[in-house]
Amino acid sequence: MMSEQLKFIVEQLNKEPFRKNFNLVMFDSLEPMQLLQIFNDVLAEIDPKQSIDIREEMPEQTVKRMTLLLGMLKYKPPDNMADVKTFQQGLVTGSKSVIHPILHWLLQRVPDLKKRAYLARFLVKLEVPAEFLHDDIISDTYNQYEELVESFKMYHKQCEQLRTSGFSTAEIRRDISAMEEEKDQLIKRVERLKKRVESVSNHQRMLEQARQLRVEKEREESLAHQKQQQKNQLFQAEQRVLRSHQQLKDMRQSAADANPESLTRRLEEEIKINSYMVSEKLPKELESLRRTVQYLQKVAAEPAMGQSNIRELEDRIKDVDSQINLLIEKKMLRNDPIDDKLTLYRQQASIISRKKEAKAEELQEAREALATAEREMKQRHSQSSQGEEVVRGDELKRLVAKLRSKGTAYKKRRQELSELKAEYGVLQRTEEILRQKHEAVQEKLQAVEVEKGISGYSSTQEELERVSAIKTELDEKKGRTLDDMSEMVKQLNSSIVEKKSALAPIIKELRSLRQRREELSQEYSEKKAQYESCAAGLESNRSQLEQEVKALKEEMAQKENQYHYINSMFEIIKMQMQQAAEEMKAYVSSDPQEKKKTIRELYMKNIAEQESLGKKLREEQKTVRENHSANMEQMKLWQDLEQLMECKKRCFIKAQNQAAVGHDIQDEAKDMLVL
Repeated sequence: MMSEQLKFIVEQLNKEPFRKNFNLVMFDSLEPMQLLQIFNDVLAEIDPKQSIDIREEMPEQTVKRMTLLLGMLKYKPPDNMADVKTFQQGLVTGSKSVIHPILHWLLQRVPDLKKRAYLARFLVKLEVPAEFLHDDIISDTYNQYEELVESFKMYHKQCEQLRTSGFSTAEIRRDISAMEEEKDQLIKRVERLKKRVESVSNHQRMLEQARQLRVEKEREESLAHQKQQQKNQLFQAEQRVLRSHQQLKDMRQSAADANPESLTRRLEEEIKINSYMVSEKLPKELESLRRTVQYLQKVAAEPAMGQSNIRELEDRIKDVDSQINLLIEKKMLRNDPIDDKLTLYRQQASIISRKKEAKAEELQEAREALATAEREMKQRHSQSSQGEEVVRGDELKRLVAKLRSKGTAYKKRRQELSELKAEYGVLQRTEEILRQKHEAVQEKLQAVEVEKGISGYSSTQEELERVSAIKTELDEKKGRTLDDMSEMVKQLNSSIVEKKSALAPIIKELRSLRQRREELSQEYSEKKAQYESCAAGLESNRSQLEQEVKALKEEMAQKENQYHYINSMFEIIKMQMQQAAEEMKAYVSSDPQEKKKTIRELYMKNIAEQESLGKKLREEQKTVRENHSANMEQMKLWQDLEQLMECKKRCFIKAQNQAAVGHDIQDEAKDMLVL
């Protein structure tokens, strides 16, 4: 085991991308630090963040980093390394018993682990304490983080699907180049058609008429489609009415045929079947599935096995098989048919249990088929309600007749099944009663034999006679059941032949209809291809003309904007020229009143006023600058005087308070002297 493991590790380390050039002796004689560095190099190949020199890192940090990555990669230590401290100590010291199994496990699945390490950087969620999530900002940020993780999952899944979808960039490029060539050809064809049309007189009027014709054809198609939809809706409504009438008729027939005894019998049969499914069949299946899952989990939890382990297990299996064969031979030699009194009953019980399981499986298959048929029926109803093609006319009548015949056959088979189930219940109850009686008789017989001292000896002949009688009786029953079954098989074969003969003309007619349908579908596909090619040409012509019209409209709007802008500028310039002419006329006039009304005079007057105002302000500024120091000193003196007066005021108030207190004390002293 260990030699196979070391051999595999050395082979993988000598390959790309490690290229260590080791042999078994060199690798086994490595120092602990060298072995730990090689282990870290393998981890760095899986996750590039682990590319660190072990000598430059503290041992605690190294162990923490490696255990965190191994836990993220879902590595499970062997059973002898289940203790966490032992495992971490082995990592720190570079123990071969710890590192060799990890290297063997890692080198077996490097590509998968690379992918898992890449995804873990984005999918391993950060753990935020619950008390911090009460903060709104932290909670919103964490919600955004979870949304980004989910979006990463979705995008990664889409990326994997695209990688495995089989799309080829070369094929896409070829398709694009072919489409571009087709586009160029269409453009050239359109240009040729435009030149040909422009030479025709009244081509604009003809284009307009063609456009109107296309609009009317589209309208005609839409009206025809609406008419077909309304016809389909009417037909569906009629079918719903027919189905409702049929359901009402079936319900009336079932209500007329139903009586309390039949309903009770049917419910008892269903209860027995369901109780058997719930109490016996389904628990067995569930237990078998659980055992399978446990076995698979056990297999998955075990480490990878080498060739020597497989050979060892094969040898053990051979030994166990030989022991089983020996035990079976001993049992067959020791088994005496006279002593085994319950063999016949066991065989009958096993046969009945097998029949029961077979019937239960058939019932389950029938229920699944019924559920599948109901889903198909619902799907067909939904498709018919969505306006898809539905069956009509003579074909519908044939289908209805066929369904009725199948319904009667189904009812007959269901009745036979119910009879078989009732017979099965009776046989089961008979078996149980016989078993109870046999056990009671056996107990009494054993008690009598124990009292007489001849246990197991006296009733040999009686037992043989009884067994022979039971055997003859069972043979007779078996013969009768075989005759009944052969008669039933004959009846079923005859009914099948009758059904086949009845269905033969319908199948023949259906074949001709299928052939006709194939011809019509082929003709439809050809007509559709012609229509699509013609529609594509007309659509391309229409789109080109619409683009030209759109460009001309945009150009017209631009010209209109330019026209309005030029008109506005012309009006503004005209007003400015008129103002300039009036100004010139007033300025040249000899009347002094007219000159005073000119804009030049007004502006000169405003300029003079502003200059005089500026002169006054400069003089005031000069005066303020000259008296600034004196004024500041005067202001300081006033502030000092204000502080002095405030101080005197406080002193005066304090003196008044003290005088009032002295007067009070003197009054109290006088009062005391008087007393």
